[in-house]
Amino acid sequence: MTDPLSPTSSAAQSPAGRRLREGLVAVLAPVTACLTALVGLTAWTTAGAAGTPARIEVGIGRVFLPYADRERTAAFFRITNTGGSGDQLVSVTSPVVESVTLSRHGSAAGADSLRMVPSAEVPAGSTLEMTPSTLDVMMTVRGRWQVGDALPFVLHFRNSGPVQAVAFVVRPGG
Repeated sequence: MTDPLSPTSSAAQSPAGRRLREGLVAVLAPVTACLTALVGLTAWTTAGAAGTPARIEVGIGRVFLPYADRERTAAFFRITNTGGSGDQLVSVTSPVVESVTLSRHGSAAGADSLRMVPSAEVPAGSTLEMTPSTLDVMMTVRGRWQVGDALPFVLHFRNSGPVQAVAFVVRPGG
């Protein structure tokens, strides 16, 4: 008995057999592509990388003690994102300060610069370390502070929402 779909059979040479073979080939390509995508997505999900939200942790911060009766100072936090998606720090609030802005320090052509920024990226699986030479929280002081005072802050993230934190007053350079 001969195979009706073999290239040498009379059925395969007929227009109906040719259409059947071409139809099978046409269906096989998208089915193979779908199966390949399904296997890849299953592996990605099983590895824990698919769609995991940002998981933000804010470490204990520090605030420079204002000196010489100045009203402005800066706070610094260590922000860790252990999630699978990035997030953005969009604002910082505190009941013990008048105004708060995010500022970024840089150096271009040998000159230092300071500019206010609307947000700061916290990429997935990384840590944002605020320092006096990178990113900080500039603020206008309300009241008198002493070294060791604990100040409450709320860091607001675009996707993760608000995260409460505390920062201790330290001497600059300390």
